[in-house]
Amino acid sequence: MAAQASAAASGAPLVRAENLSKDFPAGQTGLFGGKLFVKAVAGVDLDVMPGETMGLVGESGSGKSTLGRLILKLIEPTAGRVIFEGRDLATLSRAELRALRRQMQLVFQDPYSSLNPRMRVRAIVGEGIEIHKLARGREKENRIVELLQMVGLGPDTMDRFPHEFSGGQRQRIGIARALAVSPRFVVLDEPVSALDVSIQAQIINLLQDLQERLSLTYLFIAHDLRVVEHISRRVAIMYLGKIVELADRDEIYANPRHPYTRALLSAIPTIDAASRPERIKLPGEVPSPLNPPPGCAFHPRCPYAKDECRTVEPRLEAGKGGHAVACHVFPAT
Repeated sequence: MAAQASAAASGAPLVRAENLSKDFPAGQTGLFGGKLFVKAVAGVDLDVMPGETMGLVGESGSGKSTLGRLILKLIEPTAGRVIFEGRDLATLSRAELRALRRQMQLVFQDPYSSLNPRMRVRAIVGEGIEIHKLARGREKENRIVELLQMVGLGPDTMDRFPHEFSGGQRQRIGIARALAVSPRFVVLDEPVSALDVSIQAQIINLLQDLQERLSLTYLFIAHDLRVVEHISRRVAIMYLGKIVELADRDEIYANPRHPYTRALLSAIPTIDAASRPERIKLPGEVPSPLNPPPGCAFHPRCPYAKDECRTVEPRLEAGKGGHAVACHVFPAT
């Protein structure tokens, strides 16, 4: 909670996750017959401030996409709670939660599978408008045209099907669909990872323009630290269901403290050999979330691990400037 407190000091968060956890049944039993669970998210505290982009970074299987869906209440947590504008989502009635869903939307990773191939663009973008009864008739048509133009597509695209578009165009349609209900908070779940590098830059620029124009708040989920650097104000690093480091973007990139963050940053390609950090190669594989290691979950791969790391789980503690890290060897200062 120390990291939360430092973020909240500058104002009330729009979204707050408190001790958020999610266990999924593994479909198998343990040595003595007990059920096994995948610990996808394990006690995460996270604040997202109004108008900011919070980058959430981690390898595949780190739990970042699950965390995004927990925050949107698309799946129910095993423990913990989500607060949106001071309201605990778990206490809302079905009608209240339905109304709140307008404020919280999701852009999916894969623009090829996230759009219904049997629906025309008109129906895809207009679905949320219809569900929430925001407009009808000519007003609805005008709104769909406005949304498409907002993401760089023309009115002539309304009656076409998803397969008629490129990956970048499909992602623009997905963004228009998310914006159709005028949300305040959008979870972007690896929105450019399936796109060519040249198209990635276009979509990132579009997201930044829309954020400024519409006063949006983003949770930007990614595994690519290069992309996150261009769009995020703060960055949280996630490993095996936990946040291990959180700081302002410039601080993370200039002064990474957790060994996992340092390894991720060392793997970023660069054409400037003089500024390229020494590559840190992590031994072994990410431990199974079915049976996470005791103490610090990163200790089996950490070159700096000591005895304390193997037995005592480090807490995410904030130091100077709100730079928070969960590490016994390189604690917050």
